[in-house]
Amino acid sequence: MPPVPPRPTIVLVHGAFTDASSWAGVISLLHAAGSTVRAPANPLRSLTQDAAYIRSVVADIGVPVVLVGHGYGGAVITHAATDADNVVALCYVAAFGLDAGECVLDITSRFPPMPATDATFAADLPAQLPGGPDSELYISEERFPEVYAADLPPHLKKVMSVAQRPIAHSALTSRSGAPAWAVKPSWYAIATADRMLNPTAQRFMAQRMAATEHLLDGSHAVMLSHPDAVVAMIREAAGQGTGRGDGNELRQPL
Repeated sequence: MPPVPPRPTIVLVHGAFTDASSWAGVISLLHAAGSTVRAPANPLRSLTQDAAYIRSVVADIGVPVVLVGHGYGGAVITHAATDADNVVALCYVAAFGLDAGECVLDITSRFPPMPATDATFAADLPAQLPGGPDSELYISEERFPEVYAADLPPHLKKVMSVAQRPIAHSALTSRSGAPAWAVKPSWYAIATADRMLNPTAQRFMAQRMAATEHLLDGSHAVMLSHPDAVVAMIREAAGQGTGRGDGNELRQPL
């Protein structure tokens, strides 16, 4: 019998206005299923810099990788994984799957504006670093619950609104390179109640990349409100990306 491919490591890349803790529910379920998980901190400084960092994380992993991105994190994995030979599948969770030469703002301006459009504001950095951004974007604390996390419990909405991580404005205007989804199999979880990234834009990107689509009735924080459905998609991608089947191998501990 041919050797069984090794189980992939799942690398979770968070998006703007949050941090790796946004994957908490997904990580718990993947750990329970016996999967190895990495959830690095996405710098949120520029697409080139952020993708280079994630690429370095992936390069240090000696087994196949399923790369998962949420929101802006989708743009990062798209840019990072093109020449990453051990990335066997891409998963987008209400995320930006950019094409070559596109930026995040190209996508958001192409579709009707969402409630988040007038809920964000720019703030100057407290200290300027050479070559660094001069301003960052936040979501208003008052508007954060409705636009980012409408389907989460009130206490969690409040915590996320005050703990949000800002994104440099330049990250939203950085142009993507050749898209990894053009050469790697992709999956896409469309959050149909998203008020940050237009669900129509999500469907457009999913169809453009010929992704396997999963429709989830959730907010932009769908990975927290529906972690089981997100994990089901990741397991499916892990199984098909490594030729191990439908992802059922993740049910058994390592």
